[in-house]
Amino acid sequence: MNLKFLIINADYPGFIEWLYAQHPGLASRSYAEQLQERVTSLYSEADFYSSNLRKLGHEADDIFANNEFMQRTWAHEHGMNLVERQWQFRLRRGFVPWLSRVSEQRWFYSILRAQIEYHKPDVLLNHDLWGINTGFLREMKPYVGLLVGQHAATRFPQNRDLKGYDLVVSSFPPTVEFFRQNEICAELVRLGFEPKVLSGLDPAGELYDVSFVGSFSAVHSSRTVMLEALCTQFKQLHIWGPTVDSLAHDSSIRSHYRGPAWGHEMYGILRRTKIVLNHHGDVAPYANNMRLYEATGMGAMLLTDWKANLHEMFAPGKEVVTYRSPEECAEMINYYLVHEEERRTIAQAGQVRTLRQHTYAHRMQELVDILIPMVRQRGKQVPARAHNEISNKFSPESGNNCF
Repeated sequence: MNLKFLIINADYPGFIEWLYAQHPGLASRSYAEQLQERVTSLYSEADFYSSNLRKLGHEADDIFANNEFMQRTWAHEHGMNLVERQWQFRLRRGFVPWLSRVSEQRWFYSILRAQIEYHKPDVLLNHDLWGINTGFLREMKPYVGLLVGQHAATRFPQNRDLKGYDLVVSSFPPTVEFFRQNEICAELVRLGFEPKVLSGLDPAGELYDVSFVGSFSAVHSSRTVMLEALCTQFKQLHIWGPTVDSLAHDSSIRSHYRGPAWGHEMYGILRRTKIVLNHHGDVAPYANNMRLYEATGMGAMLLTDWKANLHEMFAPGKEVVTYRSPEECAEMINYYLVHEEERRTIAQAGQVRTLRQHTYAHRMQELVDILIPMVRQRGKQVPARAHNEISNKFSPESGNNCF
């Protein structure tokens, strides 16, 4: 059974600024050209969902909904007339004037509405549950077969309106449980690695003993504490991330900070690093971030904070190395910088495991296996062979709550 997917993505504003600065004149080029540059950047999940869905025989298109350059180009090419931005004065509490960009939401949802109506997907997959209004998506249900959301670990407030989703998939077990408790069908689909990033990267460049690539936000206070402790001990520790503006002015991380690393550059750093550090931040004790798969997939030895479910993805001590404190992390760094052969053996085993079980090809097959029975419940026919293959896997006894 072939399905038609439309995938809604959202990018960090800092990445969008970087992308268009890297390619002068890109904003005036066609939508297809802008989309290709975005995909080629390899940032975040790029086209990893859509390209692997197409390999499975499905139709799949990506939308980067908050990229105004790209979205307005799509609108122009499809004959849409958009009201340009305008500023409007309002009174707050009756006397304080403030400014509101009243048409920004207008262009955003006008274009997104037109794209959904244009594609009429069997599955609308929204990767931005925080940013896209659920009420708007409910209005789009006549043009959509299944409305599916994808969300990782950020906690939702209890009063958040998420009714209307037919399914939410998450790589984070507590998120799956949260949605189920709120009577929304939810299933576990982990993150992954895209093997195509291994080709086309320039292996040349500086080699690093230890590196960390990640963010510093309100949910990363424990990460900051750990890295500050390590920075005082390891001069060879290099750190990349979108910004360090939130850190204290005297933070030891600042002298080790090398700037942002988007897409290609990040993968190159991981490929040229002996030991890649990972820290999940201030979240429940579950292993769940992209660095688990990116670092191992690129062939680095991953040194990650211990989590209760890590063994479900990797064999600790054999395919990755774990720590439970900054002190233990420092011990592991010192040990594996000296014991090169052991480090290489673990790194190689981790890469083999990722390429064998944790690619986006695997993840998209898992997603399709969840969706086909749901589509069938809506009245579409499923080939008998496909139905027989998946009916046992997603029986009521398996814990699936979508039937």
